[in-house]
Amino acid sequence: MQCKINRNAAKELKKMLDMEEAEGKMIRVYVTENHGDHAHFDLKLDTPTEDDEIVKTDKGIDILLDTKEDFLDGVWIKYFYVDNRGFEITNTSKGGHHHH
Repeated sequence: MQCKINRNAAKELKKMLDMEEAEGKMIRVYVTENHGDHAHFDLKLDTPTEDDEIVKTDKGIDILLDTKEDFLDGVWIKYFYVDNRGFEITNTSKGGHHHH
């Protein structure tokens, strides 16, 4: 499975992973709503299950993706500091987005 993150997102995700409650956990991208032709995504700290693939990104952060969830393959996590500050998770190959 594929997952990309931008530099800002890597910085913010690293902050999340450095928190005490993140001990032993990883970043998971998951589907909050599936509308058939597109999905909405969010992220959280979680531990891997047997259905997960641990996807290594080029920014040194590993992301958990549930291999049973087709919409997650090709997901792109971005973080913006201006305008709508926060994470944006999109999947242009499958259709889907989240702004948070």
